[in-house]
Amino acid sequence: MPIYTYECAVCGVRFDQRQRFSDAPLTECPECGGHVHRVPQPVGIVFKGSGWYAKDSKGANTLASTPKRENGASDTKNEAKPDAPAASPPPDSGTDKGD
Repeated sequence: MPIYTYECAVCGVRFDQRQRFSDAPLTECPECGGHVHRVPQPVGIVFKGSGWYAKDSKGANTLASTPKRENGASDTKNEAKPDAPAASPPPDSGTDKGD
């Protein structure tokens, strides 16, 4: 049977009560008779063992890895880039146009 923690809204006292899952939650404080509510508690699950999640999985986790490319497949980075800009015009050949 689980143990629930309750807190009184009037006097602020906290207490634990062992109840069945089918039992209705408590509504009255045993100290002052005020309204009580359940206090959320962390779940009491403890995973023991070394690497149970890594060793027990059914294969490698491929969601976090980069996709593998087949031979000859082009890189998407290169496809998105435009061709290299044309080379700058050749320097003057040394002839004087103003003669």
